[in-house]
Amino acid sequence: MTTGTETTPKRLMALSGEELVKLIDLVGSADSVELKATLSTGEQQRAMAALGLDPLDAQIRQVFFFDTPDLRLNRAGVVLRARRIKGRDGDAIVKLRPVVPDDLPESVRRSRTVTVEVDAMPGGYVCSATMKTPVPNERVREMVGGTRPLRKLFTKEQRAFIAAHAPDGPDPDDLRVLGPVFVLKAVVVPEAFPRRVVAELWLLPDGSRIVELSTKCPPRKALRVAAEARAFLESIGLELVPDPHTKTKAALEFFAERFAGAE
Repeated sequence: MTTGTETTPKRLMALSGEELVKLIDLVGSADSVELKATLSTGEQQRAMAALGLDPLDAQIRQVFFFDTPDLRLNRAGVVLRARRIKGRDGDAIVKLRPVVPDDLPESVRRSRTVTVEVDAMPGGYVCSATMKTPVPNERVREMVGGTRPLRKLFTKEQRAFIAAHAPDGPDPDDLRVLGPVFVLKAVVVPEAFPRRVVAELWLLPDGSRIVELSTKCPPRKALRVAAEARAFLESIGLELVPDPHTKTKAALEFFAERFAGAE
C-alpha cells in the first residue's frame, strides 16, 4: 500500500533497467500522462514571449492547501487542495501520491471522480490518484473565512479516501489553511508543437514566482510526445534542468516555513 511512502519524484537517470520496465508498466496502467517543466526565474519572461502567451487571456485562480504546520498529511502522501476559479465553479481535490494503479481498491479505480496520472518531469516521475469534485467558489470562500467547516468542502467519498490513506492523520477540521496562492493559467497551441500547452504562473505571498509548462497525452503516446515536447522547448531556447521544484512542493514548504517562523 502507498501510505507513508516517500513522495519525492524518482529520477529517471537513476533508474535501473528493471525500474524502467516498472515505469513503462505504470504508464500503461494510468489514465493519462502529464509532461511538465518548471522554468527557472531567468527563463520565465523569455518563455512567455516565445510561446506568444498574453497574460490578459489568462484565467484567474486562487489555490488553497490544507495541512498541519509540519505537513503531516503531505508526508503521508496526501494533498488536500481547493481552488476558486474565475468564470466557473471551483473544486476540491484529494491527491494521493505516489500510487501504483493496480494496487488501488476497485471501488476507487472505477470511481468517476478519480483520475490516475503519471507526472513526468525532466529527471523524474511520480504517479498520483486524484479525486476531484466541483465546489462553488463562494463555498470555498466561506470555508477559508471560517464560516463553513473544512469537512463540508469535501464529499463523503473524499473523506473516506483521506481516512483510508492517512488513518492516523489529524481531524479535517483541525487542519490549517495554507494559502492563498494567486494563479494565472493560460493555454496556447504553438505552430511548431501542435498540442495544447498549459502555462501556469503561481505567485506566492512573498512575491516569488513559479512558472510551469505542461501538456497531457494518452499513455500510449507518452514516449513520442515527450520527445517532441523536449525538442520543441529546446528549439525555442529553453534549457530543461532535472528535478525542478514543483509548484505544489514549493507552495507547501513556503507556508510551512511561515508557520514555523511565527512560533
